[in-house]
Amino acid sequence: MGREFIPIFKEWAHTYDATVGGEDPEYQEVFDHYAELLAEIAEKSADFVVEFGSGTGNLTLALVEQGKQVIAVEPSEDMREIAQRKPALTNVTIIDGDMEVFPMFSEPIDTIVSSYVFHHLTESEKQRSIAKYAALLPVGGKVIFGDTMFLSSDHKDAMVNEAINQGYLRLSADLKREYYPLVPDIERYFRQHGFRIRFKQINAFVWLIEAIKVKGAS
Repeated sequence: MGREFIPIFKEWAHTYDATVGGEDPEYQEVFDHYAELLAEIAEKSADFVVEFGSGTGNLTLALVEQGKQVIAVEPSEDMREIAQRKPALTNVTIIDGDMEVFPMFSEPIDTIVSSYVFHHLTESEKQRSIAKYAALLPVGGKVIFGDTMFLSSDHKDAMVNEAINQGYLRLSADLKREYYPLVPDIERYFRQHGFRIRFKQINAFVWLIEAIKVKGAS
């Protein structure tokens, strides 16, 4: 469920916005074009959105600025508190939950989004979560994620080694510790649950995926 990383979120919460803003040289490339990624996710979203792993509220803010109705789901109390202090988010519902375990929504939803979150799930958790999203969404509904992923295991190993060679030991440890997916696996998981999926590379690490549900429950 990704909750094993909550101690990391607690430590990172108060510097996260500075990091995504490019102030940490070790993570600059990971967050290159960050604002553009969030804006594109928001633009591609329909009207009623659930955001998983809303963190400090940056994607939430992009969604609100584009007039979307948002329910934000975040497991870290520290992250939630920072988001709730942002004036533009005072009317947004931010609830405790994660990408796999969350309250049932009374409102109909047509889009599920996240940014830099899906890699916190193991491969089996990713597949179970996608199955849940398929059940929640109507035909035509979307899942839109931005996250670090790799074309192959060799590609991931090369990026880890490059980080080590640059002296980026926090980044290399992060890439080895967490469950960063492979693009072919993500494509397969979504297709198995009735989605058509498109990929767009945002930077050397991050891809945008837009999965549209094309099949109803069988």
